[in-house]
Amino acid sequence: MKALSLLFILVFISSCAKVGYLTEQGVGQLKLQWNGKENQKLLDDPSVSDETKQKIRLVETYKKYFYEYFSVKQTDIYSKTTLLKDEAVTYLVIASPHQEIKAHEFTFPIMGAFPYIGFFSENSAKDFAKDLEKDENLVTWVRPVYAYSTLGYFQDRILSSFFHFNDVELAELVFHELFHTVFFVKDDVDLNENLANYFASKLMPTYFGPSEEFLKYQRVELIKRKIYQMAVHKIKILNQEFAKLGKQLTDKKADEITRNFSSEVLIPALRQVCLEEGLTETDCELKKEWNQARLAALMTYEEEQKFIEELQLKLQVNNIEFLNWLKVKYKDYQDQSEKDNFTDYLKTYL
Repeated sequence: MKALSLLFILVFISSCAKVGYLTEQGVGQLKLQWNGKENQKLLDDPSVSDETKQKIRLVETYKKYFYEYFSVKQTDIYSKTTLLKDEAVTYLVIASPHQEIKAHEFTFPIMGAFPYIGFFSENSAKDFAKDLEKDENLVTWVRPVYAYSTLGYFQDRILSSFFHFNDVELAELVFHELFHTVFFVKDDVDLNENLANYFASKLMPTYFGPSEEFLKYQRVELIKRKIYQMAVHKIKILNQEFAKLGKQLTDKKADEITRNFSSEVLIPALRQVCLEEGLTETDCELKKEWNQARLAALMTYEEEQKFIEELQLKLQVNNIEFLNWLKVKYKDYQDQSEKDNFTDYLKTYL
């Protein structure tokens, strides 16, 4: 799962109960816009660190490569940089019922449904999570986010939170986020993320070639994907156990089962893979506490890149042709009067 490139959407909400959220997020987004400075001004500013300047230049280089690769006219995205006070730019709240590992959906007019809700303030995110736990009896998890895309609703800035990543990770992040600017499916978070991950991964070897730095990064990513797939498999088994218990299962019992599952099944299995592959517990994030919401976050971003790859192979097209094919098929899909979702529609071509 790409924990680096989640979407954060600013939406216009008519419900009075959500006016406070709208106001706070609107102010937060506008601050990002107002505080953005032209890249060249920062590059010419002697008070800006060399490390920051290098990262800005890298983002500009990656952006140029992305748009040239797909023969798409460059936009003004990432033409300005906002230097943040905090390490993270936003904080996501992910929620799940006690008795099922399933992300609670937050629905917004026009934009559709999302398995998370974002806040520019960590305190606001934590307060909202507490309200969800109290008022809706949900389990919650708050996590920092270092990058996001407004999908063209605003001119996205380079954010200093991007610099949390090394140069290779930064390239994949930029390719991932820029993909959202050239293709986006309404109301299908999973597919959007999987497509962005897929196309970003396709661009990485063409950009870096067989460099030692990239090969090392690629190996770690493959190991993490193996770990992720194992985790998803085990979480599905946990969900099946919840379903078997039925009415016998209480919230308290579900919480206990989840804690035991995490400490006795999930973490030991992941630790074994990490050790076998030479990764540390920090690399595998094994020291953090797991609850239903954090497990649901993994399930939410269950990758379907295998299906996407199989589709491209069957079509026998290159990356550029594949993107153009997707655009045509999405238009055809939108013109249909009866439809399920675009993911299922695409699978009919396999």
